[in-house]
Amino acid sequence: MPQAPIPCSLNLDRHVENIAWPIQKAREHEKASKTVTPLRESNDHKSRRALHTTMQAATSLQAGMIAPDFKAPVTTGKTVHLSDYRGKKVVLYFYPKDDTPGCTVESCGLRDQYQKIRELGAEVLGVSVDDTNSHQKFTAKFNLPFQLVADTDKHITKTYGVLNEKSNMARRTTFLIDEQGKIQKIFETVKPDQHPQEILDALKPTA
Repeated sequence: MPQAPIPCSLNLDRHVENIAWPIQKAREHEKASKTVTPLRESNDHKSRRALHTTMQAATSLQAGMIAPDFKAPVTTGKTVHLSDYRGKKVVLYFYPKDDTPGCTVESCGLRDQYQKIRELGAEVLGVSVDDTNSHQKFTAKFNLPFQLVADTDKHITKTYGVLNEKSNMARRTTFLIDEQGKIQKIFETVKPDQHPQEILDALKPTA
């Protein structure tokens, strides 16, 4: 009698299984690689951000430190140094941009109190990353009596640690500098409409 044929279905199933297994494992490996890599990149990114924040905090200026000197053009086109003002106090206020609502309120408030500020032995210098042409228009429009520093290369803003990296402009921060060039006080939370009075209060001699 002829022998019954061997069922091919068993051999075929085993053959398909042998082919499918490495393909399935390869896909699982590929899927795992895609899942793990972004997670590792995310952790690395967080680490870099944390390191940047730590370094920035470590190099921040504080009251009692010598205010970094700088050389830059002002509204008139003349180049000045911060050290030119030794012997008097300086209200060095950083602001984001000329002729914008908050900056206009703050600058005009300092304008209105400028005479009193000078009577208390201080000079006012504004700093933004705008150029002298922008400063001249801003000054003429609002009759600002003090000079505005044109920090177009952002060197001063970076040195004082007040560059907003997202907007690439200065954060609204004020440094009150004494007659010897030391930082007397730093105003980091500035409300434009209230800040001029804060400056006057800080300049007034304590009893």
